[in-house]
Amino acid sequence: MSKLDPFNTLAACLLLTGITGRAAESDGSLTLTAAGSYQDRVAAVTKTPGLVAFWDFTKREAPVKRFTAHVPAGEKNDYALDAGNYVKDRWNTGPSATYADFPMLGSGPFGQAIRIKAETNPDFRPLLFVPRARLHDTPLDIKGAGKGVTIVVWAIRESGNHALAGIWPEDGRRQYALFAGLNKEGTACGHVSENGRSSFLNSCALHKCNSAEASPKVPSDSTVEVLAKSWQTFAMTFDNKTQELTGWLNGQSGDHWLDHPQQAGMISAANAWLQGRLAKIPGLQDDEDPKFPAAQYYNPPEESPVKVTVIDELGARRLELREYRYTKVKVTLLAGQETQRELVALRLNPWWYPHGIFEPKNDGTGGPFTIGRVLHGGRSVGFTGWIGGVAVFDRALTAEELAKLNALARTPIQGM
Repeated sequence: MSKLDPFNTLAACLLLTGITGRAAESDGSLTLTAAGSYQDRVAAVTKTPGLVAFWDFTKREAPVKRFTAHVPAGEKNDYALDAGNYVKDRWNTGPSATYADFPMLGSGPFGQAIRIKAETNPDFRPLLFVPRARLHDTPLDIKGAGKGVTIVVWAIRESGNHALAGIWPEDGRRQYALFAGLNKEGTACGHVSENGRSSFLNSCALHKCNSAEASPKVPSDSTVEVLAKSWQTFAMTFDNKTQELTGWLNGQSGDHWLDHPQQAGMISAANAWLQGRLAKIPGLQDDEDPKFPAAQYYNPPEESPVKVTVIDELGARRLELREYRYTKVKVTLLAGQETQRELVALRLNPWWYPHGIFEPKNDGTGGPFTIGRVLHGGRSVGFTGWIGGVAVFDRALTAEELAKLNALARTPIQGM
């Protein structure tokens, strides 16, 4: 991808007007009031423990130069964003992208926002990115075992269900990313990968979660008043301690189940559950595939059911529905002994993920961090709308912390 060309638009320093209220300091943390200055709002993000980088599309290298991130004190890498067209980079076709391809709103949770447009040229899919050479082995390069991560994106969704931000090249270099729904359009969909590639012998990576609620579609050219009321806070958290990947929309995660997983686009996950279960039984079982790789089994804990419902009982035969933390299983018992087990639902939020995060080789071949799109295997338009802030943390934020960050979306401010 080529480096960006500077564009003539808003200066880096916004003159914020009509803003009242200050953030109050308590126990070393900031609590945002109903309205706060730009500095208060930035502090509400940067003082949240675990911050790695926060782009608010106001901070720049210099006026009309590249966007840079707020980073912890002492960090020298501010992750300046380049502009690129991934189609040109991958297939050597289409025009180059510049900052001029990202219109600015002049308002938002932090006073500014960029627009990801529904480009009509199939050879033009612009995005903003930090090249791998400038992020490898930095705090933004979250990878390996024992690592947690949170991404928060403040956005207005016009259309689409694809990527908002993350390290997610769909060519075998996936690490972590936040999407606007994927299989459940408009939800906050978190994605992590243990191998950079696919899951459960499927062509796609399938370790992902979906918030219970979905964001609405709002035309990007709506009135100022409509846009001001339309900001959504998308977030994903991966807690390596609980092994849970969770999607959050506007500070809420919610319970989200996928019924009939064999028939709902997740057949490979259902088969991974089945193959892992059959492999534990001595001898070759019916429906068992001895060539299925053990690393691709998907067997969340099923020791202690949360709830047991008797579906049918006739003599010595008993049919139960057992709900576990991450699965719902129909179990057939004969004289108290289990004779059959069938997966009937998978939990999408939170999603059980017992792995670390893919760690690329130390040879420069890892992926960039991108905003607005990822390095896609196809040329679909993806997400369109406004993005008013992107923050990355190296741990799973709590529900309380995410609720405070969501408060920033409720009272957007104007820039000049």
